[in-house]
Amino acid sequence: MTALNLEPDSRAAIIDQLQGEAWVVACLCAAWCDVCKAYRPAFDDLAGQHPDKRFLWIDVEDQADLVGDFDIENFPTLLLQRGEQVAFFGAVQPDIGIARRLISAYAERSAAELRAEAASNVERQTWQEECNLRQRLLENS
Repeated sequence: MTALNLEPDSRAAIIDQLQGEAWVVACLCAAWCDVCKAYRPAFDDLAGQHPDKRFLWIDVEDQADLVGDFDIENFPTLLLQRGEQVAFFGAVQPDIGIARRLISAYAERSAAELRAEAASNVERQTWQEECNLRQRLLENS
């Protein structure tokens, strides 16, 4: 199992897969980025280790209408979301061990804990408003 590429023609199918409390692990990258190219195989392998989660690969230039105003500082940028709660959004070192640890740590939290964290500071509140991938997909489908 590999990460799904988010493409205009795959958006409807991806929206269907993101119903309920499904976890989404999205990597935001760019086709021209050598770091992203090197990171992709490990990200695909990680997707295969987590069949209960939906892994997405999003090219920020090809999908600018969807993610154009996300605050992407560097590549790779990861977005972890469960249901409507954005648990994490940010640039990470291109070491798949970091993504593995983030996924593990957030997946252990209950829905109530994720909601509390989402409201815990301005940055996390902003993620809920600006980085909700499910909402963005619905609005742009």
